[in-house]
Amino acid sequence: MFDSLIIDSPKRKVSAQSKLKDFFPYYAGFPESFAKSIIGSTSLKTGAVVLDPWNGSGTTTTAALKLGFHTCGIDINPVMVMVARARNLQAAAVDLLEAEAKKIFQKTSSINHHVSSDDPLLQWFDIDSTLVIRQVEQKARTLLIRDCGTLENMELNKYSCLASNLYVALFNACRVLTKPFRSTNPTWLRLPKENEHRLSVTKLELKQQFFFQLSNVVASLRESNIYSDASTESSIIVGDSTTFIRENYADLILTSPPYCTRIDYTAATRIELALIAPLLGQSRDELSRKMIGSIKVPKIVCAPDINWGETCNAFIDKLRNHSSKASAGYYYKSHIDYFSKMARSMRGLAKSLKSGGGAVLVVQDSYYKDIHNDVASIVTEMAQFQGLTLFRREDFAQRNSMSGINTRSRKYNKPTGSVESVICFLKKN
Repeated sequence: MFDSLIIDSPKRKVSAQSKLKDFFPYYAGFPESFAKSIIGSTSLKTGAVVLDPWNGSGTTTTAALKLGFHTCGIDINPVMVMVARARNLQAAAVDLLEAEAKKIFQKTSSINHHVSSDDPLLQWFDIDSTLVIRQVEQKARTLLIRDCGTLENMELNKYSCLASNLYVALFNACRVLTKPFRSTNPTWLRLPKENEHRLSVTKLELKQQFFFQLSNVVASLRESNIYSDASTESSIIVGDSTTFIRENYADLILTSPPYCTRIDYTAATRIELALIAPLLGQSRDELSRKMIGSIKVPKIVCAPDINWGETCNAFIDKLRNHSSKASAGYYYKSHIDYFSKMARSMRGLAKSLKSGGGAVLVVQDSYYKDIHNDVASIVTEMAQFQGLTLFRREDFAQRNSMSGINTRSRKYNKPTGSVESVICFLKKN
């Protein structure tokens, strides 16, 4: 079934990037062309299920749906779940978006007349502007009751693709409006200093930007052309890869776990998480702590596990004994957290795969100072411990990576760039 896999470079090309950026700008992930090539070169039968436990913006689920397969996408970040679900809007429903969007701006002033003092939007906007934005978001929320039944039953996992698109347009509008607070990485939003002026936005400015962004979303959806058979199912939900298990569920798993480069992925969705804060049961810091690769030190640190493999334990030992500051403290704890979460995720991944099924993972190596972190080999050994068999590996050198942002690391003798590896496993009968 997987003998003839076509494996291209997983690096997102500029041309492919521009189309997705019109829909939602996000750094991480392989391009749709890569996912289509992998899925299309398998011998999956009709009715097969393609799973991505780190679904992100929904590249795997979108590609699989276009190719006529059942899909399931899991992501711990609720913003990315809404984005992924929005991308799966059927072509026939795209024309309904503008009519639904107009309802959001009708009589918004009657919804709410005050702003909570702990509203996270106040980090970037003044009180009057926050009220304008929150009124529009709250109106969008009330439209979602049709998906959830009642306000009390409102859950992110119940929102329709149509409703999710309205939120994506609002996400993108607020991302543009907060441009003065963008960091050196253009997809990240910095938190303003105490003495910095907060932004002032009128309802008309928000409306104009919202409908401009909605037009980009609509154009991207029309170009995407999602036409799936009515019998094809797509499930995209908020979930944690470390605890997610659906035994013998997927025929193919195609995914890319978070890289071990100490990047706070919630920083890329700061404004979006602030917008949907009323729908969340946790803060951004709490969400960040749960993520794989979190920059936040875990409150409880486990010991290295022999079952993580020889490569992982050797790396941890070298890191802990490195002479640089905090190697045995913060950096040791943060790496232990990464590997612990990855090991638990690989357990769930292996159990969720059907016998005879395949798993294709895109991973990236990194360095701690001058110590090579061979993530591809580490994940391979973790997968093998869970009963999976490596049958193919392709390496692709990448000159640019997010880890290069840290200029202080350049004093160490290590190669520039990174290596992205596509590692392929079978779950034998």
